[in-house]
Amino acid sequence: MLDALAVDYEVVAVDDGSRDDTVSVLSDHGRDWPQLRVIRLRRNSGHQAALTAGLQRAAGRWVVSLDADLQDPPEVIAEMLRVAREDDVDVVYGVRADRSTDTAFKRNTARVYYWLMRRLVGGELPAQAGDFRLLSRDVIEVLRRLPERAPVYRLLVPSLGFPSAEVRYVRAARAAGETKYPLRRMVALAWESTASFSAAPLRLATWLGMCSFLLCLVLIAFGMVVHVSGATIPGWTSMFVAVLLLSGVQLVCLGLLGDYVGRIYATLQNRPAFHVGFDSHDGVGGTATNAPDRTGDGSRTPAVGVHG
Repeated sequence: MLDALAVDYEVVAVDDGSRDDTVSVLSDHGRDWPQLRVIRLRRNSGHQAALTAGLQRAAGRWVVSLDADLQDPPEVIAEMLRVAREDDVDVVYGVRADRSTDTAFKRNTARVYYWLMRRLVGGELPAQAGDFRLLSRDVIEVLRRLPERAPVYRLLVPSLGFPSAEVRYVRAARAAGETKYPLRRMVALAWESTASFSAAPLRLATWLGMCSFLLCLVLIAFGMVVHVSGATIPGWTSMFVAVLLLSGVQLVCLGLLGDYVGRIYATLQNRPAFHVGFDSHDGVGGTATNAPDRTGDGSRTPAVGVHG
């Protein structure tokens, strides 16, 4: 299929620490297929880590990532490349138009995942788009500079804001074998996505603390009314009020601490604050982030600048 495109290409096959004969079979194919490159990870490092290994070593002007089970048809790559060139975009998402080959449980859990991620991350996340996508070299270079230890590309790529398009396709049945992505891994992916792109779990402690504090104030007022009516034993009101007040203050402080931890986490991620798509001084588009800009002749930016 790639030969028919009449372009120079390479196929980077990443073996994620498999225990079968995958590497030997690929190596045999490589003898007659010089464009095939095999990368074997020493141990099973996970789906996103294997994607990272491939993206960091791919050398093409355009890079397409897809799984090896052939549910994402390689024939769509030609359409992706055409759309990227004609529409002048940096990202082309493969969007599943039909998932009838998946189980009802898989379809429903995927629907819940994308709904939750849109609420936490933002509306720019394309629906039913997994890890089958085409990326330009500009996007690859930005991804390589990000210090992400556990990237979730289906969220990370849309967050970069590069011009994008979609190609719809029908998801085929699995060619062979059984899925290695059970419910446990799907839950882990959902948690990794949430923890990597949102401090919502930490902020939840803040809201719970505030609500609990307000509830404590109501209960304190209730305790005082009961005390005035004489329906309590000696010492009950003071103990009741003290426990509630301290509990409410502790929850509020825990929430504030969580908010600051979230800010520290965002700082350690060191994601760029912005990506420059065009600079009229250079006259061309670019992928510069919040690193120092340079003028057209390679010198550093003048000491005085006006930014609109």
